[in-house]
Order: sequence, then structure tokens, then C-alpha cells
Amino acid sequence: MAETILAEKKVDAPPRRLTRRPRRTLARVLMPVALLALLAGGYFLWRYFGSYESTDDAQIDGHLNAVSARISGQVSEVLVEDEQIVKKGDVLARIDPRDYEVAVAKAEADLADAKASLESSRTDVPITSTNTDSTLRTARSVRVDAGAGLTAAQRQLNAAQARLETAQAQVHEAEANYTKASDDVERYKQLVAKDEISQQQYDQAVQTAAAAKATLAARTASVNEAQQNVTVAEAAIQQAQARVAQAEAAIQAALTAPQQVAVSQARARSAAAKVAQQQALLDQARLNLSYCTITAPVSGIAGKKTVEVGQNVSPGQQLLVVVPVDDIWVTANFKETQLKKMRAGQKARFSVDAYGREYTGRVSGIGGAAGSRLSLLPPENATGNYVKVVQRIPVRIDLDPGQNGDHRLRPGMSVDPKVYLE
Repeated sequence: MAETILAEKKVDAPPRRLTRRPRRTLARVLMPVALLALLAGGYFLWRYFGSYESTDDAQIDGHLNAVSARISGQVSEVLVEDEQIVKKGDVLARIDPRDYEVAVAKAEADLADAKASLESSRTDVPITSTNTDSTLRTARSVRVDAGAGLTAAQRQLNAAQARLETAQAQVHEAEANYTKASDDVERYKQLVAKDEISQQQYDQAVQTAAAAKATLAARTASVNEAQQNVTVAEAAIQQAQARVAQAEAAIQAALTAPQQVAVSQARARSAAAKVAQQQALLDQARLNLSYCTITAPVSGIAGKKTVEVGQNVSPGQQLLVVVPVDDIWVTANFKETQLKKMRAGQKARFSVDAYGREYTGRVSGIGGAAGSRLSLLPPENATGNYVKVVQRIPVRIDLDPGQNGDHRLRPGMSVDPKVYLE
């Protein structure tokens, strides 16, 4: 019985070998196909993952326009709140303008005064020129007249001195005659007493002495008169000399006409400069008055407001920030090893963590230095303990037109960009 069973098993064995051979053949065929498929899939995956560079160190970036006061003063009105949408030129706040209105009024008055001084200075120039010419002609005429007067006075002095000398000679002669007559009277008096001469001769001698005395008195009066004439002539000469000196001084003063005109012109130029200075001060006062109204520099969303009504602000003090949401881009910090094939103009896609959509854009530029170099405290590697760290370079990606039409992107949002290198 056992032999029969073994014989049957031996008879059934070949068919089993026939059924297993096709399976081995199929496995041998499928193995290379699967391997080839894996290689092809790996190649395409390598090509796909090698066609772009990505990073998770990226965020939406944009301008933060800080609004600050340009003058000092007390805030009288605030017209904006945080998260409020504003347009360029909208009034955000106002500073009490009264002090600056007074400054403008004062500057206008100072400018008017400077302009009046300028007109006066300009008028002085031709007047000075005309006056100096007229003074020169008058002084020269006076000098001629004074010279003629001096000559006439000199002639009068000479004549008076000659008359004085003649009168003095006549006085001397009259004194001699009077002395002789007096002596004769004394002698005749003694002779008359002795009856040696007649009474008539004595009386005649007395008369002659009286006549000589009268003549002496007349000659003395003539001398006094001549002396007075000399004094008058000398005074006339002094007066004429003074007039001549005065005329010479006037001529010298008139000869400085070019200098006087130059001085007048310099005053006019100084007045003109003063007008320009006051005009600049008025312009500055008007500018300061305009700064009392604080407006939005750009269109965007207001935030970080720190200003309130009644607050005293100073120049440069930040009041709030306006964030324009239509001018944004992506700043992606790629590793330096990822920049080998990255160029400006390459396409990019990125997704935002806050929204479930994808945005497109293009690389517009690669940063000029690593982020560590642009930090507040750049690292110092020359210490002897250097450890090489892969640096990151900022890459700017600009959005394609229309990608942010709904203005939902905000600076600071995290994104996952992919830059396609082909």
C-alpha cells in the first residue's frame, strides 16, 4: 500500500514542476521592469526636486511709513484709529496752529519793513549822486568867490596899512611941531615977562602951539581910524581865508562822490539781502504753519498709533505708522548653498500660512550680504574657535500683477516660497 502511494507521488511530481516554472519566469521579467520604473521615478523625482529651491525662512515684507511731527506743539485733533484704512493726503492729526499763525504775521510785518528799507536805500543812490555833483559845482564856485574876496581883502589890508603908516608919520610930525610950539610958548613966556618980545609974538606962539596940539589930536585920530581899518581888513582876510578853506573842504567832500554812491549802493544791496532773509523766514513760518496739519504720506492701513488729543509732541516724534498693502514683496532667506543657479527673473511660487492659496512672482534681486553681516552686531570669527555655519542670503521675490488684488497679504506673514531655477 505504501509502495502504491509512493508510486503515485512519483507519477504526480513532474506536473508540479511545470506549474512553478512560469511564476519564476514572470518574477524574473517583472523585477527589471520594476527596477527600471523605480529608476525612472527616482530620476524624475530628482529632476523635479532639483528644478527649484525652497525655504521656510521667508515672510511677506513691505514698507512701514512712520508718521512723525515736524514741529513742536499741542495736538488739538486726532482723526485716525488703529487698523483704519487711509488714503494718501488724508488728514491724520492737527497741531494747535495759533503760535505759528502769530509767527507768520510777524514774518510778514518784518518783510514789509525790509521792503520799505530797500525802497529807501534805492532812492538814496540817485539822490546821493545828484547831491554830490551839485555840491562839487557849488563848492568850486564858492572857492572862486572866496579867492576873489581874499584878494580884495588883501588889497584893502595893504591900503589900510599904507594909510596907517602915513598917519603914523603925520602923528610923529605933529608931535614934533607941538613939542616945538610948546617949547616956544615957554621961552616966549619968559621973554614977555622981561618985555623982550611983544605980547603979539607971545600970543602968536600960544596960538601956534594950540594949532599944533589940534593937529596932533587930528593926526592921532587918523592913526586910530587907520588902525581900525587895518583890523577890519585883517578880519576880512581871515574871513575870506575861512571861506576858501571851507570851499576846499566842500570840494574834497564832493570829490568823494563815487565812494558815497558806492556806500549808498552797498546799503541798497544790504537792504535787498535783508528782504531775501525776511522772505525766507516768512516761507519757513508758512511751512511750519502747514506742518500743523499732519497727513498720510501713502495709502494704506494705520497702526501703532501713540498720539492723543492734548499731547505735546516734538519734532521727529513718531505718532503712528501707515502700512501700504499694495506695495509688498517676499523676503526669502536662502542658504548660500542654494544660490548656485538662482538668478533674477526666475519664476517663483509661494503659499501663505494664513490662506489656502498659492501666489506667483519672480525673483527681482539677491541681497548684497549675508543676514549675519547686516545684523546689529556682526559676528567676529577671528577668535581661533571658528565653526563654519551655513549663511543665509536674503532674496527678494516680487509678486506678479494682480496677485494681491484683494490686499489680504500683510508684512510679516510667513510664507513657503519655491524658486524655479530653469
